[in-house]
Amino acid sequence: MKIETTPDFSFLTMVSGASLIVQLVMLLLLLASFMSWWFIFQKLFALRTAIKQADAFETEFWSGVDLNQLFQRLTSGRVIACGMEKIFEAGFREYTKLKRQPGLDISSVMDGTRRAMRAAYQRETDNLERKLAFLATVGSVSPYVGLFGTVWGIMNSFRGLANVGQATLAHVAPGIAEALIATAMGLFAAIPAVIAYNRFTHDVDRLATRYESFMEEFSNILQRQGH
Repeated sequence: MKIETTPDFSFLTMVSGASLIVQLVMLLLLLASFMSWWFIFQKLFALRTAIKQADAFETEFWSGVDLNQLFQRLTSGRVIACGMEKIFEAGFREYTKLKRQPGLDISSVMDGTRRAMRAAYQRETDNLERKLAFLATVGSVSPYVGLFGTVWGIMNSFRGLANVGQATLAHVAPGIAEALIATAMGLFAAIPAVIAYNRFTHDVDRLATRYESFMEEFSNILQRQGH
């Protein structure tokens, strides 16, 4: 009596049965996926915090608070300033320092103030954009890495047919199924990274626009005070 057995197509069996190169590709994609999700959650909380702090600072700033008192509060060490607060702090510090110097007209004072705010703006936007390049790289490269693993696995499957007298689909199917897991893992790593990158880039651009608008409005306020 002939007993027919069907190949085991469970995920763990196919991964363990894959060639060493394909397994290394799978491991690389798995690590990339874990790191992507770690950075995604980090960036999600960081951007939410930055948006809330910008909202709170703008509300306080436009409420008519005394600028000297606001500056003292931010530099007292009781709060951790970031984002728009850092831009205000850098601009107001430079403005008050240049105003004390004799012989400087308001134009020179404002030029120095704007440069200080621009430097703070650049530091804050660079901090917001951290890890986005990694997400972009994972989103663009992972499918190709997975495809490489698939191609390599399929090549091994067809090379194995050389030792088989009569080639059937049953001989090729397990190897191809193992190889296709690499493509699936590449897409699994890439899709969330691409979605997160697009979302975070949009949020960073909106925050950067708010920072730039604040710099212009704050510069106008300081210039009116200087006259």
